[in-house]
Amino acid sequence: MVKKILLADDEEGVLELLSATLGNDKRYVLFLARDGEEALRIARREKPDLLFLDVVMPKMNGYQMCQALKEDPATAQTRVIMLTALAQQAHRQRAMEAGADDYFTKPFSPTALLNVVENLVTMGTLESYSPLP
Repeated sequence: MVKKILLADDEEGVLELLSATLGNDKRYVLFLARDGEEALRIARREKPDLLFLDVVMPKMNGYQMCQALKEDPATAQTRVIMLTALAQQAHRQRAMEAGADDYFTKPFSPTALLNVVENLVTMGTLESYSPLP
């Protein structure tokens, strides 16, 4: 089954790297968003299996977007991985409180990110090297 993955980041370079890492695999359909409001609209319409979400974005930050997604029964099952330059424990904690399933810091390893996606596709689980505490 093809998995839908939403990539939400306001930095074009990050979207390009994520797209290059995941875009050639026929098991994934990618959707791109450049701000939190656009990401929420796409998530509600497409109901992605996985969302890579930046914290610092225009219009709606990643925490707000994640919380809105998790509070909506239609999208609450979407797995959310925060992908951000904010590396302090307080940011990780805030992400967990908003409903994030995992937290990657930039710069990130494309291989580690791909492993997380592979686990989701092959085993249906979200396992990563950096689980939230």
